[in-house]
Amino acid sequence: MVFVPKKLFFTKGVGVHKDKLASFELALRDAGIEKCNLVMVSSILPSGCEIIPKAQGIALLKPGEITFCVMARNDTNEANRLMSAAIGVAVPTDREKNYGYLSEHHTFGEKGEIAGEYAEDLAATMLATTLGIPFDPETAWDEREQIYKASQLIFKTTHTVQSAEGDKRGLWTSVVAAAVFLE
Repeated sequence: MVFVPKKLFFTKGVGVHKDKLASFELALRDAGIEKCNLVMVSSILPSGCEIIPKAQGIALLKPGEITFCVMARNDTNEANRLMSAAIGVAVPTDREKNYGYLSEHHTFGEKGEIAGEYAEDLAATMLATTLGIPFDPETAWDEREQIYKASQLIFKTTHTVQSAEGDKRGLWTSVVAAAVFLE
């Protein structure tokens, strides 16, 4: 059986607990995807896949179902350590003919906005290379973004990001960002 997702939603969450696994579970709960058996997949946004709002996507989940997602995750038990987890997406203009890209990025010491833009840049760069759009990796993201969109081959780029500082008491802190696929 071939499974090609028809829908996708983005979510994010943060959790804090004395145990690393429980902290991750709480981050999944915050994201609304804790009831699923998550299977991490790589970075292709299938052609024709519709991006739907988070609330609509979560309402379609069934407890225990095997759910495919692209996930970025980060954990720390260091007090005040800044961390981020981000998912970027690049959607081609011809969504029925071309596939898009998702990217995951997890980092320490980087504010959420920077991590999110980096993930978005990664996805856009991967899509640009498949569409034959020339790019210079040394050029700033803002400039490359304008080139990508001016090509009229990339319709949209965006990201979702969760950042947090490690718990001040040294408890485990986990952050997740995910693109969740649905039938």
